[in-house]
Formats: sequence, C-alpha cells, structure tokens
Amino acid sequence: MPLTFRKSFRILPGVRLNINKRSWSITTGGRNGPRHTRSSTGRRTTSMDLPGPFGWRRTTTGKRR
Repeated sequence: MPLTFRKSFRILPGVRLNINKRSWSITTGGRNGPRHTRSSTGRRTTSMDLPGPFGWRRTTTGKRR
C-alpha cells in the first residue's frame, strides 16, 4: 500500500491551506454556501451541498493532470 502525504491548515476562519506531495491549494467558504478552491496547478473548483437528495455538486475549470 503506497504512502500518501496530505496536510490541511486553517489560516483564518473560513480559509484553509491544503498541501499534498505535488501541489497546494487555498479553500474559502463552505459552511453555508459554495466552497471555492484554487490550486497551484491552475485548477479552480466550486462545490456546494444542495438540499435534499441532490447531494454535492461540483464544477471544475482549469488544467487536469
């Protein structure tokens, strides 16, 4: 089983810095609204928890590896 590295730090209330082996990202929001994530690889993601049986919806723009 391979080892993985991932660490998340809370910088400010509502702002997190996520670090993994190849990149880092900043995540804002998410408690009662959409969550926006920007990655060092150029990927931008917006996700939101919708009410009822719809669950999480996510849109991604930018580069993919």
